[in-house]
Order: sequence, then structure tokens, then C-alpha cells
Amino acid sequence: MNHKWTQVSLLALAELLAMTVWFSASAVVPQLTAEWNLTGAQKSWLTMSVQIGFVVGALLSSVLNLADRFPANRFVAASAFLAAGANAAIPLLDPGPGPTLALRFLTGFALAGVYPPGMKLVASWCKEDRGLGIGILVGALAIGNGVPHLLNALPIFGEGGMPPWRSVLLATSLQAVVAALLALVVIRPGPYFGKTAPFDWRFAGRVLADRPARLANFGYLGHMWELYAMWSWVPIFLLASYEESHWAPRAARLAGFGVIAAGTAGCVLAGRLADRLGRTRVTAWSLIASGACTLTAGLLFHRPGPLTALCLFWGFAVVADSAQFSAAVSELADPLYVGTALTMQTCLGFLLTLFTIRIIPPLADRFGWEHAFLILAIGPAFGAWSMLRLRRLPEAAKMASGNR
Repeated sequence: MNHKWTQVSLLALAELLAMTVWFSASAVVPQLTAEWNLTGAQKSWLTMSVQIGFVVGALLSSVLNLADRFPANRFVAASAFLAAGANAAIPLLDPGPGPTLALRFLTGFALAGVYPPGMKLVASWCKEDRGLGIGILVGALAIGNGVPHLLNALPIFGEGGMPPWRSVLLATSLQAVVAALLALVVIRPGPYFGKTAPFDWRFAGRVLADRPARLANFGYLGHMWELYAMWSWVPIFLLASYEESHWAPRAARLAGFGVIAAGTAGCVLAGRLADRLGRTRVTAWSLIASGACTLTAGLLFHRPGPLTALCLFWGFAVVADSAQFSAAVSELADPLYVGTALTMQTCLGFLLTLFTIRIIPPLADRFGWEHAFLILAIGPAFGAWSMLRLRRLPEAAKMASGNR
């Protein structure tokens, strides 16, 4: 038992360190804008190019069953090394906006070999408590995604002004290298899903052909409609609110980190509750709570104190359900192809995020930050509806030891 949780903890640490490269460029958008004169579209593409790379990498991995045909820990290690190299090339080569977007694409492509196989590794160690195990992993991902904002806020690279963006990107690349070494040297698969799957490109499409898995994936898509747009733009939203009220920008950057990192507590708590109360119930609660935040955050734009409190709760709720969609798919899918099913799920979800990440800045420019996030409420509403429909199916008893 102790060995199991040691492995889950090491996986979570590796995930945290590797995923710091995801938002490394997004966190330093103000510095890059000042140096490269970025347009609004280019600012969006700094994040969207990572999403596209992840989608392409996940799709290729799904079709080729890579997460099920090769040792998952080595696959994670090789992918983390590639992500670190692509991310570090930006500050080392200083290539300008165009080539940087290509390197961000490559970073996302590599991370498709880190996140879904990491969930499979956790599932290989957890069964009755799988929701908690994957919840811990996704909670670590939330902190990892927030770390660039923390680095950008702390005066660790020099006092005064905006921190040097090159230092932020190099620091996150170094963390991804450490993640790769952890995966290669100390992380091992658990007793579940131990067999190597034969190649079957058709299985990638079965995640939507089977009705229970389809509804679980619909819930995930509703969740992803909101999540990455929120993570991408709420730190900028807070910075705009703080600056309008003449509050310190460094405090806004710390708040941005706090909002994303707050999801860690949400993931762990939701994982524990979902194993006991059921995945469909807990995911519906989380979706309703985060959807309510999308509708009310803009009302507090001119009051940065209450806005920060609301956004911290939003950050807690918006990702709390994430691991439970993955846990549900791992329980509903063929055990031989759990890695493929999880990779295809994330592929579809991250593909959807491209629209909402891109649409927020034009909405903010046209209608103001007060109304920019309202469109995100569509996702939680659809996701909650899908999970409550899944709850009524007899196959839902396969989840959470029969707790649906």
C-alpha cells in the first residue's frame, strides 16, 4: 500500500514539473508583447499553438495505441524531454513570434505523451480509489500550469519591473527535465492493465460509439469548454482589474497563480467524494458551481478584492471534476486500451478548447471583461446534463465500485 502511494506521489510530482511548460509563454505575454509587439491574435496563439500540438500528438498516439503498446513510464520520460527542449529553444534561440509558435506547437505535441499516459499509470495503481488517485495527478497538473505565473510574480530573477521572460521559460524547461528523469528512473507501472495491447487503430473511435463512454466524454467536453479558457484568461482578467483599481500588478500575478493552483484542493476533494458518492453526482455538482462563477465573475471586475475571492473558488471548482471524467472512461473502456481511450478523450477535449481560448479576447475587446466569460457557461450546462443522463444507465454501475 505504501509503495502504491509513493508511486502515485512521484507520478504527481513528475506531472507537476512537466506541465509547467504548458503556460510558460502565456504567463509572460506582457513581456513578450513589449519586446515583440504582439497582436491580440498572436497572444491567443501562444496558448492555442500548444493546444493544437497536444491535439495532433494525442490523435496520433490514439490511432497508433502508443500509450498501450509501449512502457508508459518511458513514453512519459521521452515526451517530457522533448517538451523541455522545445520550450527551452525559445529563450535560447530568441526566434521571434512565428518560429516561437512552431516551438509551442511542438511543446504541446510532446505533452500529449505526458498527461494521458500519466493517468494510465495512476489507474494501473488504483482501482477502488481510482478517482482519488487520478484526482491527485490532475491536481498536480493544476499547480504545474500555475507555476509560470508564480515565477513571473516572485522577484527571484531580479527586482523591479517585469521579470525577464527568458528566465521563466528556462526555469520551466529545467523542471520538465527533472520530470523526465523521475519517469525514467523511479516511476513504474502498477498491477492493473499490465498486458501490452495489440495494435488496433479502430479502438480510437470507440470512445464515442459506446453510449456510456460517449456520455462521459460529453461531460468532459462540457468541462473543457470552460477550463482552459478560464485558466488562460482569468490571470489576465485579474491583472486588468487590479491595474484599473491601481493595485499592484505583482499581487495580480500571485492571484493568477492562486486561482489555478486552487484546483489542486478541488481535484483531491472531488476524487475522494466521487469514489464514495459517485462520479456523475460529484461532476454535476462541480460543473454547476463553476458555471455559476462564469456568470458572476464579470460583475465584480471593478472590485478586485471580492473578484479575487470568487476566482479562487472558481479555480477550485472548475477543475475539480476533471479527473472524474478520466476515471469514468477508464472504468467503462476495455482494460487493454485504457491508455488509448484516455488519450482520445483528451484529444477531443483540447480540440474544443481552441475555440473558447480564441473567442475570449475579442469578446473582452468588444464588450469588456465584464461580459467576456458569459459564453463559457454553455459548457458546464451541457456537461452536467450529460453526466446526469449517464447516471440513469445500468452501465454506470461500473464506475466508483457501483456508486455511479
